[in-house]
Amino acid sequence: MLGGIREQPEVPPQPAPRPIFQERQRITGLPLYFQGYLSVRHSRCQEFRVYWTELRGTMLFFYDDKKAPTFSQKLDISSLTSATDVYPDENGSAQFILMLSNGELELKANDCECGKEWRGFILTVTKLSVSPDKSLLPEQLTRMCEVLEKEKKRRITLNNCSSAPLNTKSPLSSTLTTMPACFYAVSRQEATEMLERNPSRGNLILRPGSDSKNYAITIRHDLDAPRLKHYKVMSKGTSYIIELERQVTLPSLQDVVNYFVTQTRGNLKPFIIETRAAEDSVSC
Repeated sequence: MLGGIREQPEVPPQPAPRPIFQERQRITGLPLYFQGYLSVRHSRCQEFRVYWTELRGTMLFFYDDKKAPTFSQKLDISSLTSATDVYPDENGSAQFILMLSNGELELKANDCECGKEWRGFILTVTKLSVSPDKSLLPEQLTRMCEVLEKEKKRRITLNNCSSAPLNTKSPLSSTLTTMPACFYAVSRQEATEMLERNPSRGNLILRPGSDSKNYAITIRHDLDAPRLKHYKVMSKGTSYIIELERQVTLPSLQDVVNYFVTQTRGNLKPFIIETRAAEDSVSC
């Protein structure tokens, strides 16, 4: 260990075992684009810390160990404004800085080639274009192009979830419904975390379903003890069906939210938050 930094292995990093990969996929609900060891230092921290890092969608997930099933930190990089060029430090590692709307993040890779790969993939998913870096190899650029297409398709799916047609009888209809304020394009795990961390802001979240075609409701009840529940909301034609013991059919997603609120006499309240940037910031 040098200066508080754990030495990184010199051999190329191998992916996590399949059961661990599947668990991470379930928890994050996001596609894996790139992974490997990174040393990370937030602008307010004094030392780098080594993480096994995964780029999923426009999120960086940091794991204390390559085989850890759950992440210890995460960072939303969708607000990336720019990234510095990769430059070597005195120890031969490759360093670059991400400029985010809420601060800076310093990243350090084993060598310049690895650093340029990380920078290239990060710019690809945040700017939706492949980096013009001429030092990147053809196979690296090919992989970035593949990731670009996957991320574009993912964004289209999210947009479809957040702007479902109000009237689908005519394929030419351009009228879109306004999503409820408590809708968030998050996974089941992320919805759970949001409710647990911010109980004062509500206890009901509407989110995309696991199949990206339907929806789900996540609620947190505080009775004898906090209890979480999840309900499927199926889209059928111009209606929405809540999968309860006795199915309930309603004309809009807002009516779905209102149903839960009225049936619990206001004990369930829509989760409303102005900004989620602070929740996803990396702590020292």
